[in-house]
Amino acid sequence: MSELPEFTPPSADSVVEPPARLDLPEVGDWQRVAPRYVVVEIVGTVVFGLVVCGGAALLWLLADFRWALYAGAAFALFTIISVIIEPRRVRSIGYQLRADDLLFRRGIMFQRFVSVPYGRMQLVDITRGPVARWLGLADLKFVTAAATSGVAIPGLDEAVAEALRDRLVELAESRRAGL
Repeated sequence: MSELPEFTPPSADSVVEPPARLDLPEVGDWQRVAPRYVVVEIVGTVVFGLVVCGGAALLWLLADFRWALYAGAAFALFTIISVIIEPRRVRSIGYQLRADDLLFRRGIMFQRFVSVPYGRMQLVDITRGPVARWLGLADLKFVTAAATSGVAIPGLDEAVAEALRDRLVELAESRRAGL
């Protein structure tokens, strides 16, 4: 049975500080979503907030549940904070077409980077909600064989979404041909 090597703590000059933000400097420029997408997110947040606060108000008025008043007020505060943060959250969304894959990122505090290889794309779909359609925006969704790898790029201009869909389908077909 082999022994484990003895642990020696690192010296003070060998400790490297982690980067404050996960950036990938070796990749090119990030493509951003349309700035109008902020309106879609704010409308969705406000409508959801109004429905929840309205339900809490009904519980308070009709059933005399005092806790519903406090819950509604807390949710109203949460909705206001979400609306304030929404523009920054939308600016954090980006994508990049690289040689072999599409790289997608989103998030402020909890950043998510997803790489979708072109050869693994099985479906590229465009969806439009009512507010997004009114603003001329669309969401581009990718489906791969892995159940958890579905990626959606929200808030693209309709023309950009259609051109990107056509390009990705072309790349996916050319990469799958070698499989």
